[in-house]
Amino acid sequence: MSNNLEQCIDQGIGREPAELVLKNGRFFDLVSGELVAGDVAICGDRIVGTCDSYQGKTEIDVSGKVLVPGFIDTHLHIESSMVTPFEFDRCVLSRGITTAICDPHEIANVLGAEGIRYFLDCADRTIMDVRVQLSSCVPATHLETSGARLDIEDLLPFADHPKVIGLAEFMNYPGVLAKDPTCIAKLEAFQTGHIDGHAPLLRGKPLNGYLAAGISTDHETTTAEEAREKLTKGMHILVREGSVSKDLDSLLPIITERYSPFIALCTDDRNPLDIAEHGHLDYMIRHAIANGVEPLAIYRAASISGARAFGLRDRGLIAPGWRADIVVLDSLENCHAQTVISAGRIVTDELFNGRETVAPVGRSSVSIRSVSASDFIAAPANESSVIGVIPGKIITEHLRIGLPQGNGETLIDLDQDVIKVAVVERHGRNGNVSVGFVKGFGLKRGAIASTVGHDCHNICVVGTSEADMARAVTRLSEIEGGFVVVDEGKVLAEIALPVAGLMSLESYDYVRQQLGPLRAAAKQLGATLEEPFLQIAFLPLPVIPHLKITDRGLVDVDQFDFVT
Repeated sequence: MSNNLEQCIDQGIGREPAELVLKNGRFFDLVSGELVAGDVAICGDRIVGTCDSYQGKTEIDVSGKVLVPGFIDTHLHIESSMVTPFEFDRCVLSRGITTAICDPHEIANVLGAEGIRYFLDCADRTIMDVRVQLSSCVPATHLETSGARLDIEDLLPFADHPKVIGLAEFMNYPGVLAKDPTCIAKLEAFQTGHIDGHAPLLRGKPLNGYLAAGISTDHETTTAEEAREKLTKGMHILVREGSVSKDLDSLLPIITERYSPFIALCTDDRNPLDIAEHGHLDYMIRHAIANGVEPLAIYRAASISGARAFGLRDRGLIAPGWRADIVVLDSLENCHAQTVISAGRIVTDELFNGRETVAPVGRSSVSIRSVSASDFIAAPANESSVIGVIPGKIITEHLRIGLPQGNGETLIDLDQDVIKVAVVERHGRNGNVSVGFVKGFGLKRGAIASTVGHDCHNICVVGTSEADMARAVTRLSEIEGGFVVVDEGKVLAEIALPVAGLMSLESYDYVRQQLGPLRAAAKQLGATLEEPFLQIAFLPLPVIPHLKITDRGLVDVDQFDFVT
């Protein structure tokens, strides 16, 4: 929405009625920390007046309410919400998230440049301001098989798109430190723009070297001690609370008024069920305040600090001349949105219904060879490397466990909560199947499988029965991708994600409703994890310590090589 500057001036000074006025409320001044009484006048997509009384062509009485700047999710993968960008828009904008900075590297790993183009086309049409970071690591590493490859020549045509901010999370930090030519080429091309970081547990001189490459943000920080070192070294910390990666509680000590200019909020990966039950960034704000964080610190992190970190200089305050992204709240503590203004527009169902849509892409992207129980047999070993799941974390342990042997193979051990995990290449490249063991799911029977397997999105399946694992993998091919739960050959629950094997064609309400029975089916098999499906999705991610599995085998992330 464009502005007529002369109209903005006239409406700001009160010569003519403003287009929209929020009357009789108080706004939260993120400079002083005070609640300031007065009307807020809006012309087009711009705030033109505060701290005074205004007349408007349209007026909304917000008596007793508190106005805050729209929230900014500084790092997320919309694909992980399991709905398209249009449904994500409808899902979270009503909660006050007016800007989302996304990295479409999930769909990019499946479809390459076509996936990025799809997201940019959607971003041009959503009501929320969706900004795109260009996926820097497709594939994430050389240790797995992806559906596509993006070199610097593939990214540069998108660099000048008005929705593009810069280069997305640079996950291959070992490649940066080793001066891999492919990594260096991408980093050099974006030295004058924003480069997003991804540096779990990176400390000391290796962290210095990583930052020296021009990388400025990190969402993989999991302790306050780690955060303080990164803050001292000039890194902007993106505090994350997703469906699996829950770092908010660990990082509450750094969300202070002193640190808040250098802290922002993000969700990374959050599904519709969690959003419906708990919330999005609004949940993070409520939870932080309930646990003693000063409102000024958390509301700065939710808006102005994130805007500044990513060069969005027009938003983050309620003040004349700033973008009219405003959330009308019941209170700072409860953070329940009553009304949301996005670029000067009142968010309503009619506003969503007026959007142009974009045709889905990536149908029939699940291309696997026929699999059977014999594909999931593990070779005999006196002691096995076992992935140790840590609830609420995507970091895993590298365990060494003696497992039972029989019929010339290594078997599961339910008494030790050790079951099988396998990754099946699903892009039609080579038909790889790798098999390993994982501890921590609690499964007593059956199998759970997913085509959401970060970052290359091969099929990942865990189970106690090789036959059920094969049935689950085959069923995913039949429904064009998604999640499935199988027991004794029977499909107990499933959800189809036919858009690149990552996103549903249905509404977020439908997806949310389907996730309930899916969770219940997993618990029926004995699953003890709160979010077993997204936990499965991170088992193949070989850039997160310590032990992972890809279609090519078990990966010792610390050594950045296969387990031998």
